[in-house]
Amino acid sequence: MAKSSHAFTKKRALSLVVTVAAVLVVLILLRSCVQARDDLSTAEGRADFLSSLGWEIDPDSEEYKRVLIPDKLEGVLSDYNAMQLEQGCDLSRHLGERCDQYSYEITNYPNSDQTVLVTLYVQGRRLIAGDIHSTALNGFMHGLAMK
Repeated sequence: MAKSSHAFTKKRALSLVVTVAAVLVVLILLRSCVQARDDLSTAEGRADFLSSLGWEIDPDSEEYKRVLIPDKLEGVLSDYNAMQLEQGCDLSRHLGERCDQYSYEITNYPNSDQTVLVTLYVQGRRLIAGDIHSTALNGFMHGLAMK
C-alpha cells in the first residue's frame, strides 16, 4: 500500500500541538493586557477593570498626568518593560508616543500597612502598561495581577 502524503505522522501531530499552543499563549498574553471589553478612558471603566483583577481603589485618590514614552527604553525603563512583557504589554511598541497615566490608592492590598498604588498607562481606551507599587522607601513593584 502506498503511503499518503497527507498521513498524520507523529511529527505532524507534534507540529500541530506546538502551533496551537503558541497561538493560545499569544491570545492569552494579548487578552491580559489589552482588554477589548474595558474602556479605560473613563474613571468607571478603570475602576471596573481593576475590580475584575481583584483590586479595590479609592476613586478620590486619582492622580492624572499626560506622559511621553521615551524614544528608547534603557536602564530602569528597560527593566520596567520586562515586567510589562510578562503581563502581555509592551511599551517598546509605543516609543515616542504620549499616553495618559492614572494612579489610584489600593484599599485592599493584602498584608501591607504601606500605601500601595496602582498606575495605569492608557492610550485611547486601551491599557498599554500598568503596575502595583508601594510608596515606601524599601517598597515593591509588580504587575497588575494580584500576588
